[in-house]
Amino acid sequence: MYHPTSRVLTVLELLQARPYISGPELAARLETDVRTVRRYITHLQDVGIPVEANIGRHGGYRLRPGFKLPPLIFTEEEATAIMLGLLASSWLEIEHSPIAIEGALAKVSRVLPARARERLEAVSSHLVFFPHNQQARPDASLLIDLSGAIQASQRVALDYSSRQGEVTHRKVEPYGITGWKGRWYLGGYCCLRQGYRVFRLDRIQRVEILSETFEKADDFDFETFIKAQYTAPSVAIEVEFQTDLATVQQKMGTVYGTLTPTSSGVLFQEQHDDIERMARYLMMLDLPFVVHDPPELREVLLRLGERMVKIAMASPSSSGK
Repeated sequence: MYHPTSRVLTVLELLQARPYISGPELAARLETDVRTVRRYITHLQDVGIPVEANIGRHGGYRLRPGFKLPPLIFTEEEATAIMLGLLASSWLEIEHSPIAIEGALAKVSRVLPARARERLEAVSSHLVFFPHNQQARPDASLLIDLSGAIQASQRVALDYSSRQGEVTHRKVEPYGITGWKGRWYLGGYCCLRQGYRVFRLDRIQRVEILSETFEKADDFDFETFIKAQYTAPSVAIEVEFQTDLATVQQKMGTVYGTLTPTSSGVLFQEQHDDIERMARYLMMLDLPFVVHDPPELREVLLRLGERMVKIAMASPSSSGK
């Protein structure tokens, strides 16, 4: 059974989470009747919460637009989710104000019980995130503006720089934003190229949200399109290290494949979508190994070896002396 005070707080939470909610829906959520809901609404209004009521057959309630409530009490699980999200914001490669993040963490911490606050402060003090790419961080306001255009089906005008540095002016019908391996991308229909394209946010030099609207194609699935652009088919990697299992485990640290002892060493098996990255990782381990599969891995290792030999054999130029 709910305590009456808990019911009133639940009503307040529902009003904060929803732009509008009907009396019958509130009654159903609270397992009570509409008359009792009206009494709870009156309690909130009596303490200064501006709840607006629409009386009638389809009546309901909402908080006055623009009204901001102080933080409510979070459960420890909710607070953990919020604090981890704030702490990980740098890992998301988004340019946030450190002051804003610090202020939000402080506000969440203030509403927690002492024990929960101590545990979460321990997390924040010892958890370190290393961003992939400091130079490719989009400003949070850019993500908000583009997301608003996506929601409202508004075209955007972009000055976009290609990989070669060529700048073109594009008009784009935006469908979605995604983060992928340390970078952020905008996906949508490019009116210049007359096809669906993906744009790196760090290459957008200027953006303007236009008043022009468009109708989204029903047969275009943004998530499927992005996966097709960036998800390469995985390849079965099979390498045999010429050493013992303990040495391999010590070198690899956290094993993300499988290790199987053999008569001549340790067999490493893994599915990976980037053969060159795997080749670099294997070389970094500084362990002798034999490649079983795929043949392309041998070719990549040969190219990397040739590149290293070329670098090692290069003589300093006279201008560098």
